[in-house]
Amino acid sequence: MKTCTWKCVFLLGIVFFTITAFIYGHYDLDFIHSGGRVILGRPLKATESSLPVLKDDVEMTTAPPVDESLRPCSLRNTAQQDPVLREVFNFSVPVLQWAGNVSPQEWQRLRLNQAPYGWKGVPLDVVNSTLALLSDPRHGRLFERGGRPGCVRCAVVGNGGILRGSRRGPDIDAHQFVFRVNGAVTKGYEEDVGTRTSFYGFTANTLKNSLAAYRGAGFTRVPQGQGVHYVFIPANARDYLLMSAAIRGVPVSSDHDKGDLPSKYFGQKSSVDDFKMLHPDFITYIKERFLKSELLGKKYAHLYMPSTGALMLFTALHTCDQVSAYGFITENYKAFSDHYFDKVKKPLIFYVNHDMQMEGRVWAQLHEQEVMWLYKRPL
Repeated sequence: MKTCTWKCVFLLGIVFFTITAFIYGHYDLDFIHSGGRVILGRPLKATESSLPVLKDDVEMTTAPPVDESLRPCSLRNTAQQDPVLREVFNFSVPVLQWAGNVSPQEWQRLRLNQAPYGWKGVPLDVVNSTLALLSDPRHGRLFERGGRPGCVRCAVVGNGGILRGSRRGPDIDAHQFVFRVNGAVTKGYEEDVGTRTSFYGFTANTLKNSLAAYRGAGFTRVPQGQGVHYVFIPANARDYLLMSAAIRGVPVSSDHDKGDLPSKYFGQKSSVDDFKMLHPDFITYIKERFLKSELLGKKYAHLYMPSTGALMLFTALHTCDQVSAYGFITENYKAFSDHYFDKVKKPLIFYVNHDMQMEGRVWAQLHEQEVMWLYKRPL
C-alpha cells in the first residue's frame, strides 16, 4: 500500500475544512436570541492594540475653550503634554447641548444622523421646545468651577458585581462629584458603593427598565434630593419629551410615555438647573474615537451605542480633573456577579446594543496610561 503523499494530506484537509464550515458556519452569526433580546453568541476578539483615531470626515460643532492653565492636574493639561493622548482626546467637542446649540444650520447638519448621534427621528419642534428651556449658558456646563480650589475629583460608579464586598463606599463619597447610572441601588450597600449622588445618567428607556428590573433589589426610585442632577442621554424623542415635561412640571405630552408624570421619577422640587442633556456630537465623538465596535459591521449594527456607564465615564473624563471608575468591567469579570446587588451570582450577559468587552479593554488601557483610575480586584 502506497504512503499518502502531501497531495493526499492537502486534499483531506480541504475536505475536513469544507465539512467543518458547513456544520459550524451558522454559529458565525455571533448572535442568538434570548427572551426577546439579542445577545452575543461568543466574545468578540480585540482587533486593535491602541485607541482608535477619529476620522477627519466626521463633522461636529465645537465648544468654547476652557482655561485650564491653573489646573496642572487636569486631563486637558495631561493630554497636551502627551502626543498619544493629544491625538485621541478632543476637548473642543461640546459635552452637553442647550438652547445655544439650536440654529437652522445645526438642524440641517444633525437631522441627517439618527439619534443619539443626531436629531434624525426627533421632530424639529420637539428639539426646539426642549432645548429652549435650557436657555442659560450654564446649562451647557456640567458644573461651575468658580471657587473650587485644587483638582475636581469625580467618581463614576457602575453596577458591576466587583463592588460587592469591596468596602469602597467611603472612598467613593470622598470625591467632589459622584456619577451613577441605571439601577443605582445604595440602600443596604453603603459600605461598598457609598451614599452620595451628584449626577445620575440614563435614557428614558434605561430609567424605566431599571425601575422594573431591579425593584426587587431595592431600586424603587432614581436618586433624588438636593444636589442631584439628571443627565439625559438623547437616544430618541422620548428623552427630549421627558426632559421637557420634567422641567415644566407637566405630564409627557406625546409618544411612548404620553401622560407619564416626571415628578414620580425626579421628585416634586426639581428645577431646570437639575437637568442636563448630552450633545449628539459628544456621543458621536465617543463612539468614533474610543468605542467603534465590530458590532457596527454586524447584522444588528443599528442597535449599537456606547453603554450608559461608558457615556457617563467619558462625560466625567471631559469635565472633571481626576476620575476614578468603580464597578466597571475588568478582565476577570467572570469571577463576579453581573451586579453588586444580586442576591445570587449571575453571569454577565453580552447584548448586541453594547460591546462591554471592548469597553473593558478601553478602561484597562486608560488606567494603564494614567488617564483615569480603574478599581480592580485580584482573585
